[in-house]
Amino acid sequence: MIVLAGIVLGALLGFVRARQLKGKALDKLQYMAVYAILGALTGLLATIILERLL
Repeated sequence: MIVLAGIVLGALLGFVRARQLKGKALDKLQYMAVYAILGALTGLLATIILERLL
């Protein structure tokens, strides 16, 4: 669940960042994809850490 939340949150942050930079539609999609991947990796790392601690 943490990974999915990271994907969604990352995509939203990517969209906001691209909009701040006044990017076109494809720029927004690319930022969303990159931030979603980073969010997924962060969520995966958090999941692994939580599983090891609990």
